[in-house]
Amino acid sequence: MWPRWVKTRSDSTIPSPSLHLVPHSPSFSFPTLKDLQSLLDNSPSTSPPPLSSPSLRVFHRVRLAASALRAFQRSIPPSPSHSPDHRRVVFYFTSLCVVRSTFTDCRSARSILRSLRISFDERDVSLDHQFLNELKSLLRHRHGKIFLPQLFIGGRHIGGAEEIRRLHETGELKRLVDGAPMGPLAVCQACGGERFVLCGLCNGSRKQYSEKGGGFQVCNDCNENGLRRCPDCCYVSA
Repeated sequence: MWPRWVKTRSDSTIPSPSLHLVPHSPSFSFPTLKDLQSLLDNSPSTSPPPLSSPSLRVFHRVRLAASALRAFQRSIPPSPSHSPDHRRVVFYFTSLCVVRSTFTDCRSARSILRSLRISFDERDVSLDHQFLNELKSLLRHRHGKIFLPQLFIGGRHIGGAEEIRRLHETGELKRLVDGAPMGPLAVCQACGGERFVLCGLCNGSRKQYSEKGGGFQVCNDCNENGLRRCPDCCYVSA
């Protein structure tokens, strides 16, 4: 005969003690995966589920806050740094071999910029004296002699040949010009890559005949050398 403390059968009417660990609350229900997916769905055709539980109301408030944040970000106007000229590259150099070291530095820096396959504004101070005046005005805060070449990106002064070479070796120069327009893949047929052409009005003589003016007058459509910037390949000037 079995002792009285040994139970030979289970009583289904006695609840298991583990069932009393979590009290049942009729006013709270856990959201299902389907409820969460319907809340996070941005499709306008999907109607929101009934917000019958506190958890669903919390998720609904989170969704409304996220939607408001996205709408606010879209309403912010673009920053001035994202203007078309925020990556504009302007390169001052000389093509004349008056000082050999300067000519070598200009040619080397120019080759580096052209290897990046970007469109940059090449301003040869030896062919247009106005470019030299511009460079002096930009570097007026610097004391002493101004050396060529000089590079500007987005209005910021980068430096001369040594700075261009060092930035190119470290890969920083490519990052700085990222976003600049792509350069031409072939040599310009109009100017042969020199970025200047003869003035079409005076043929480089810098003189124009005018009947009203009573004879020849100085041409105002070209520089002091009778040249104009090539309209086919030159970057848009300031």
